[in-house]
Amino acid sequence: MTTSERFQVLRAAERPATAWLNGGGVTREVAGFPAGAGLDAFDWRVSLADVASAGPFSPFPGIDRVITLVEGAGMALTVDGTEQLVDAPFRPFAFSGDATTDCRLLAGPVVDFNVMTRRGRVEAAVDLATAATTVDVPDGSTALLVCLAGTATVHGASVDGGTIDGVELARYDAALLDTPGTYELRPDGTTAVIAFRTAP
Repeated sequence: MTTSERFQVLRAAERPATAWLNGGGVTREVAGFPAGAGLDAFDWRVSLADVASAGPFSPFPGIDRVITLVEGAGMALTVDGTEQLVDAPFRPFAFSGDATTDCRLLAGPVVDFNVMTRRGRVEAAVDLATAATTVDVPDGSTALLVCLAGTATVHGASVDGGTIDGVELARYDAALLDTPGTYELRPDGTTAVIAFRTAP
């Protein structure tokens, strides 16, 4: 992890891989809050998963989930008995962590992008940016930018007048924006923009 004057840059190369208990894949946590919280204590958690084989998803009671296909042909998810195809890249699919969910791979391994929030405490909006856009971070809010394809450059100006010259993100690098201000994202590819706010 490196720190700019206004935000943290989280490099993909520095992320450890955690093997699943069922042996079906590995997960790399991009960021979470509170930092260092375990799976039973986070308010929000963002990760990338390498899914190597079919099998059930771990249950996450009280958690809202958004999953996005990044690499591979996709998956068929059976969520509480209803099959949902997740076979189009960069198209978020939201479902409940309470649901009984099983995964069938359509044609080999995939990489998926996961956003999880604890219901009643935090809400997340997940957008995929392919063109230059402005990211506003109000006081008390947090945004996370994750480059999912290509590269991206982040520029910014904080409320106290500080500025950031362009910081480049390679594929799967991320920028955690937790200082209020206005930031400009210039993706050359696809970058996820996740805005977190306290649940009403």
